[in-house]
Amino acid sequence: MVQEPPADEPTWHRSCESGACVEAAAKGENVILRSSVAPEAILIFTRVEWQEFLAGAKRGHFDSV
Repeated sequence: MVQEPPADEPTWHRSCESGACVEAAAKGENVILRSSVAPEAILIFTRVEWQEFLAGAKRGHFDSV
Protein backbone atom coordinates (compact mmCIF):
# COMPACT_ATOMS: atom_id res chain seq x y z
CA MET A 1 0.00 0.00 0.00
CA VAL A 2 1.37 3.43 -0.98
CA GLN A 3 1.23 5.99 1.79
CA GLU A 4 0.21 9.50 0.71
CA PRO A 5 2.08 12.49 2.16
CA PRO A 6 0.12 14.76 4.51
CA ALA A 7 -2.19 17.19 2.68
CA ASP A 8 -0.05 20.21 3.63
CA GLU A 9 3.20 18.56 2.41
CA PRO A 10 4.13 19.62 -1.14
CA THR A 11 4.81 17.05 -3.84
CA TRP A 12 8.44 17.52 -4.84
CA HIS A 13 9.64 16.99 -8.42
CA ARG A 14 13.33 16.21 -8.79
CA SER A 15 15.86 16.89 -11.54
CA CYS A 16 19.37 15.47 -11.13
CA GLU A 17 22.61 15.99 -13.00
CA SER A 18 25.85 14.35 -11.80
CA GLY A 19 24.32 13.50 -8.42
CA ALA A 20 23.28 17.08 -7.64
CA CYS A 21 19.49 17.38 -7.46
CA VAL A 22 17.14 20.35 -7.51
CA GLU A 23 13.61 19.80 -6.26
CA ALA A 24 10.61 21.98 -7.11
CA ALA A 25 7.07 21.95 -5.76
CA ALA A 26 3.91 24.02 -5.89
CA LYS A 27 2.89 25.47 -2.53
CA GLY A 28 -0.24 27.59 -2.60
CA GLU A 29 0.30 30.48 -5.01
CA ASN A 30 4.07 29.94 -5.04
CA VAL A 31 6.71 27.63 -6.47
CA ILE A 32 9.35 26.48 -4.00
CA LEU A 33 12.82 25.14 -4.78
CA ARG A 34 15.38 23.31 -2.69
CA SER A 35 18.55 21.28 -3.06
CA SER A 36 18.38 17.60 -2.17
CA VAL A 37 21.67 18.14 -0.29
CA ALA A 38 20.30 20.99 1.89
CA PRO A 39 16.49 20.59 1.86
CA GLU A 40 16.07 23.02 4.77
CA ALA A 41 17.13 25.95 2.53
CA ILE A 42 14.07 26.78 0.42
CA LEU A 43 13.70 29.47 -2.23
CA ILE A 44 10.19 30.85 -2.80
CA PHE A 45 8.99 32.32 -6.10
CA THR A 46 5.63 33.67 -7.21
CA ARG A 47 4.10 31.89 -10.20
CA VAL A 48 4.87 34.94 -12.36
CA GLU A 49 8.54 34.96 -11.26
CA TRP A 50 8.79 31.22 -11.95
CA GLN A 51 7.23 31.56 -15.40
CA GLU A 52 9.63 34.41 -16.25
CA PHE A 53 12.61 32.35 -15.05
CA LEU A 54 11.58 29.35 -17.16
CA ALA A 55 11.01 31.54 -20.21
CA GLY A 56 14.48 33.07 -19.78
CA ALA A 57 16.06 29.64 -19.35
CA LYS A 58 14.37 28.40 -22.52
CA ARG A 59 15.73 31.43 -24.40
CA GLY A 60 19.24 30.63 -23.19
CA HIS A 61 19.65 33.62 -20.87
CA PHE A 62 21.44 31.51 -18.26
CA ASP A 63 23.62 29.38 -20.52
CA SER A 64 26.77 31.28 -19.53
CA VAL A 65 26.16 30.90 -15.77
